[in-house]
Amino acid sequence: MSNSSSITRFLLLTFADTRELQLLHFWLFLGIYLAALLGNALIITTIACDHHLHTPMYFFLLNLSVIDLGCISTTVPKAMANSLWDTRAISFAGCVAQLFLFVFFISAEFSLLTIMAYDRYVAICKPLHHGTLLGSRACVHMAAAAWGSVFLYTVLHTANTFSLPLCQGNAVDQFFCEIPQILKLSCSDSYLREVWLLVVSVCLAFGCFVFIVVSYVQIFRAVLRMPSEQGRHKAFSMCLPHLAVVSLFISTGMVAYPKPPSISSPSLNLFLSFQYSVVPPVLNPLIYSLRNKELNDALRKLMTASFSEAAVKFPSSFAHHS
Repeated sequence: MSNSSSITRFLLLTFADTRELQLLHFWLFLGIYLAALLGNALIITTIACDHHLHTPMYFFLLNLSVIDLGCISTTVPKAMANSLWDTRAISFAGCVAQLFLFVFFISAEFSLLTIMAYDRYVAICKPLHHGTLLGSRACVHMAAAAWGSVFLYTVLHTANTFSLPLCQGNAVDQFFCEIPQILKLSCSDSYLREVWLLVVSVCLAFGCFVFIVVSYVQIFRAVLRMPSEQGRHKAFSMCLPHLAVVSLFISTGMVAYPKPPSISSPSLNLFLSFQYSVVPPVLNPLIYSLRNKELNDALRKLMTASFSEAAVKFPSSFAHHS
């Protein structure tokens, strides 16, 4: 019986069999990856550089953009490299690292979205206590608690998953390493302890989901009681981007995982995994910046300042183009 110690590499699913389609997927993934990098990096830089955005809402948004960058950087570069070099292989250590980082960033995103729901709840339902409940120190402590607890949670999952004997080969039914696909390679009676850990994880995730739902029920009740139409519009503008991101995150995960084995196929697995691992990090910056006047103004100011600084440093170049 083989086990995880005898496996030196895993074989991932590929998006295409022909060389032309592999190269097409490489360029497609490159474009998607660069769009995610640009969008999230702009949000991080804008919030970090503009002191007007040093508020709890934008502090958590900066953390969310860091998570999105980490999440898409865990899966897409390896898929790009495999498409470019016409290979399916990932080393054992690479698979462990990929699984660890993916679980870490996905769990951190859900934790942070839960904290952001609490921030919205306090800002709208308890505005007089917002500075007390969500001061700068409290925000840092909440973010640190989320990152730290998720790190320990991920270490436990990763160690438990790769301590199982793997006797079903080394072909992973996915384009990156994740827990359900590694469990399929384990011996039939060895994966139960990890399944129980996954059940506990689902319960924790459901608890976060219930917290978000209850928070938004209270928020909408408070908004509908507001006498001012302008106040209601401002409150909805504050909440809708976060609600859209939460809906995108939960819906892509829900579509991917609770599907019966009878309709499972490699192509369907690839499509669904793309939905929940790649789409949210690309769309989140767009969702948050679409109707956010403060963020757009700060971004415009940053771009203008950068352009002016470049014009001062390289006047001859700008004079030539003009």
